[in-house]
Amino acid sequence: MSEKNRQKQAKLLRIFRKIHRVTGALLFVFFFFISISGLLLAWKKNSNGLILAKSYKGTSTNLKDWLSIDSLHQQACKILHDSVSADLSPELERIDIRKDKGMVKFVFADQFWGIQLDGATGNLLHIERRRADFIEKIHDGSILDYYTGLSNNAFKLIYSTIMGLALLVFTITGFWLWYGPIQMRKSNQADTRVHVSKKSLTNT
Repeated sequence: MSEKNRQKQAKLLRIFRKIHRVTGALLFVFFFFISISGLLLAWKKNSNGLILAKSYKGTSTNLKDWLSIDSLHQQACKILHDSVSADLSPELERIDIRKDKGMVKFVFADQFWGIQLDGATGNLLHIERRRADFIEKIHDGSILDYYTGLSNNAFKLIYSTIMGLALLVFTITGFWLWYGPIQMRKSNQADTRVHVSKKSLTNT
């Protein structure tokens, strides 16, 4: 490798090292939250109910025995206001029907509350705080959309784009910081062997 090419490679390594360092410094807090929330989400089903609430069983798995979804919804809203807080909005985020457990879960948009009801009787099975949903919103950045009331997920899109590009930059620069010096050492060793060979030929 010529001295000019060696200088170019060394300069490229310095640039990549700086990009790697600056990106890590600027986005340290975000990477920290992504890693911690990701670990919690990975272990949510093995958290013994600390992160993800247990799904309770109802009395019948036959949908013919179930009350109407409207009746169950009204019952869930009543329980939410009577047992949790009358100030909470009854707006739903989703309805989770677990036919195999005879249970229907109403997940409310306000403050991450969930109500599990027996599909056949409408009896309360469990009131849960949806910690896993909260952690998931931290993980993907939509927590800012949630608290600002934005419905177009603008913060989530911006956050995901920035973090995705940052991870790509980290991958590329990290690889080159590992591979670049190896390539330079190999080139230097090759140059050394060539120099020794030329010297040997000259001596003979």
